[in-house]
Amino acid sequence: MRLALRKFVLLFIDILDRIKTIVKEEFYLFFQLKKTERLWHIPLLASLCTGIPLLLGYFGGRLDYGVLACIGGLVILYMPSTNMEHRMLTLLLCAFGFVISFAVGAAFSFDPFLSAVALGLFAFSINWLVRYFALQPPRNFFFIMIASMASCMPFDVVALPTRVGLIALGTIFACILAFFYSLYILRRIPHKAAPVFVRSADRFMRIESAIIGTFISLSLLVGHTLHLDNPYWVPISCLAVMQGLNVAHVGRRSLHRILGTFVGVGLTWILLAAEPTALHVCIAILILQFVIEMLVVRHYALAVIFITPLTFFLAEIGSGFSLDTDLLITARLLDIVIGSLIGALGGWMLHNRQLHRLAIVRVSRHRWRKR
Repeated sequence: MRLALRKFVLLFIDILDRIKTIVKEEFYLFFQLKKTERLWHIPLLASLCTGIPLLLGYFGGRLDYGVLACIGGLVILYMPSTNMEHRMLTLLLCAFGFVISFAVGAAFSFDPFLSAVALGLFAFSINWLVRYFALQPPRNFFFIMIASMASCMPFDVVALPTRVGLIALGTIFACILAFFYSLYILRRIPHKAAPVFVRSADRFMRIESAIIGTFISLSLLVGHTLHLDNPYWVPISCLAVMQGLNVAHVGRRSLHRILGTFVGVGLTWILLAAEPTALHVCIAILILQFVIEMLVVRHYALAVIFITPLTFFLAEIGSGFSLDTDLLITARLLDIVIGSLIGALGGWMLHNRQLHRLAIVRVSRHRWRKR
């Protein structure tokens, strides 16, 4: 009896030591800024590609048009550090992907359930394509983000071509800036060789895509079921968390996103307390985009602090903040927390190799029975 009790005490002490070690490591990582080779040019380009269309929309009296065009400008984040031909080809293909993403999301926005199913199928397809062609970060994120946002817009067949065209114009503007920037930078900094395309032979690719598609669809359906004002933030937060490299990274991203959002809500309140005009908000979005792209590769939680007011401003700038801002901020916080928790569960399934192997065995048995 005493021997068993002693073993139990030793085991308990060992578990406490492991937990203490993990907590110390996570605490250290939380306050650590990662090193990066990313040039400050890319954050500047990103802020210009989003800020200039927004300012043009403001001065043209159509701020809603500027918001759509600035979303298309985010395609600049997919520009690789390779030769001119590979850069422009990658950007043009991603620009086409942005247009398709918005069109697919908007086309099924007339029904909440159908839009959730369509978004899940689209997430499955785009993740499979991104993995197949080995597209570099941010990989599938902005394609699914744009489709999510479009799926929650009021359905309007007449306005659909205009909206799709504005997304396309934003991508074209970003490609033009990328072309002139590349002419300048390729003469001063040696570029990487264009990667040789090799078909991905990862047997988990389809399972990964199916898990992502299922959880993206589920998260949007949860957002609609709870009657959230902007339910698309639930799948966006879910996807952001699921992009973790492993189970520990997924949990870390989920925690960082929730903590960063809480602090970001405070920053949003401070900015709104100054009663900014629409022009001030446009300038703030331009600055916030630069800060986010500087921080996102260094510390995710710090980046989320600034992502929170940016997303709030983009979502509400068209309405002129006519609704109760306290309620809007609370709703945004709820959206992100729900999405992060769903994403944490999805990320656990995504990186659980035992579940993957079980799925492969069942699929193999099903195929064998068909034969």
